[in-house]
Amino acid sequence: MTTVGIITISDRASAGEYEDLGGPAVREACTGYGWETLAEATVPDDLQKIQDTINAFEARGIGLILTTGGTGIAERDVTPEAIRGIMRLEIPGFGEVMRARSMEITANALISRSLGALVGRSLVIALPGKPTGAVECLGFVHGAVEHSVKLAQRVPTSC
Repeated sequence: MTTVGIITISDRASAGEYEDLGGPAVREACTGYGWETLAEATVPDDLQKIQDTINAFEARGIGLILTTGGTGIAERDVTPEAIRGIMRLEIPGFGEVMRARSMEITANALISRSLGALVGRSLVIALPGKPTGAVECLGFVHGAVEHSVKLAQRVPTSC
């Protein structure tokens, strides 16, 4: 079974200024795919805190780490930089598919910096912060997730 950690990245949600809707929406989507959510966190748009949380989830052996938020072009959006600072490798297809498919929905997909990467033995996917966008983007790539997690965790695969 694919195990999941979900990290909501938001200054305001982490400060309790508003209720996080992205994390719960992503968790519900994961449940629908038959994946088990083992950990959740809400952190501010802070490069070090994002990296520390991803590394902590990876150290627990979580196979899939999903972030929601911080993938735009606002000054505080640092999620891609945080992931790239600790990744073993980037998997360009995840970001490419999420942007391409999202373009069918909104022209704002052009400014998304969503991505997929391996951090240690975890697949990390950076999703948009808007709950509907996060769930849609996860849906666009979910078919490649389980195989990617197995490869990341060095589990033998049939292909």
